[in-house]
Amino acid sequence: MLVLALDTSTPAVTAGLVRDGQEVAVHSDTDGRKHGELLMPGVQAACREAGVSLRDLDAIVVGAGPGPFTGLRVGMVTAAALGDALDVPVHGVCSLDAIAAAVVAGGPLLAGNLLVATDARRREVYWAAYESEGRRLTGPTVESPELVTERLDGLHLAAAAGSMAARFGLPVREPATPTPGGLVAVAALDTVPGPLEPLYLRRPDAVPPGERKKVGL
Repeated sequence: MLVLALDTSTPAVTAGLVRDGQEVAVHSDTDGRKHGELLMPGVQAACREAGVSLRDLDAIVVGAGPGPFTGLRVGMVTAAALGDALDVPVHGVCSLDAIAAAVVAGGPLLAGNLLVATDARRREVYWAAYESEGRRLTGPTVESPELVTERLDGLHLAAAAGSMAARFGLPVREPATPTPGGLVAVAALDTVPGPLEPLYLRRPDAVPPGERKKVGL
């Protein structure tokens, strides 16, 4: 099975191809302001590297966040559009779960659980905790690093991963951002995917304009 995996939940714009569980091509650029400009060129570059076309795909997996509004919309709309055009299923997965899956695939955590934390901006982090086998224990949540630290007692953590991992005084494991292999490992490719639902975790900053004030004469 050939799967296209996309993630735009972080400043890293990632596109990769995974065949039967193994990454065969990965293209990633880092620019948090150019998700829209970088994603499809990355998809095309990965296809060229693997020597395949989009018509060869059996499924698409996309990171559903948590992440910023604009970045997530780019990745998820692109995945949905490709899935519709190619008539292949599109699976949305938690991007933090994908990082955890990649860590677990890279080797055992020895003894203890895993913290995954990425940058949520505004002096906050997106975070979740996982068992050493990759099953999520808690989260995803968005909070300040100080508050996260208070919540870590009792979780028996052995390591941390993600772009904000170094903030928590734990041994740091790679990767810092979701990988194609991790995304595909989380997806249940043998099931019918549900609707794509982004994990924003925050309310939008933009609000509808209020009623105009009447101007007195």
